[in-house]
Amino acid sequence: MCALFQSKVPSAPLIVEPVPTSFPKIEGAEIAADFLGTRIGGDLYDSLRVSPERVLFGLLDVAGRREDNRPILDAAQNIFRTLGAELFSRPDMNESDAMTELSQRINRTVIEASHGVHPCPAFIGCYHEKFGTLCYTNAGHTPGLLRDPGGITELGSTGLPLGLFSHVTSEAPTVAIEKGAALLLVSRGLIECEGRPKRSTEEFGMERAKELFQTASIGDAQALATFILTSVRDFGAAAPQCEDRTALALVRTA
Repeated sequence: MCALFQSKVPSAPLIVEPVPTSFPKIEGAEIAADFLGTRIGGDLYDSLRVSPERVLFGLLDVAGRREDNRPILDAAQNIFRTLGAELFSRPDMNESDAMTELSQRINRTVIEASHGVHPCPAFIGCYHEKFGTLCYTNAGHTPGLLRDPGGITELGSTGLPLGLFSHVTSEAPTVAIEKGAALLLVSRGLIECEGRPKRSTEEFGMERAKELFQTASIGDAQALATFILTSVRDFGAAAPQCEDRTALALVRTA
């Protein structure tokens, strides 16, 4: 389920870390993700094709240090892949209902694997190739940023973080992704990255991420994710890393 992956963001040293295999090819779109520095927290990104026209992807942020939360990460990824493939491959499925059920099951899995409360903000989306639509749920995660010719729209929280309550509800709206538009997901560790010593109390912040996203080239998903992470690296060059810093991009090319 996982493969050895070497971070493409220029840094020293390069880090080899078990993360998902290559993202699936998408007709008329691209999806990619990358991380900066060393994996020390609970960021988990993954994607898989769940039907001939649908691709499921997600970015989760399991609280705690990686050496402690590995069983939770593994359990959450297993449910994401197995149940996600089952729910979204049904011929008569409703995307919103399937997304809600998947979110609820991951929520229960996090609680069971941690034997109690364990916060896990998550952004999970299902992209439909034929219609160019995205059904998503944002469980207390940083907002997804959708850029199109009209500007940047925040896809904010639609429910509480996973792992807090045994019964949790979350809305699963659907948005259109136009040709030439892009979706950017960034982890909390990236947003909260602090700057160099002279501005050590200043965080990278969501507004800076939006400004960079607005000016970035969005023709290539991998290049977009790498551009954002390189900007974070330059911003916090001398600051100690306290959390994972991850970016995931989905670009509609046709």
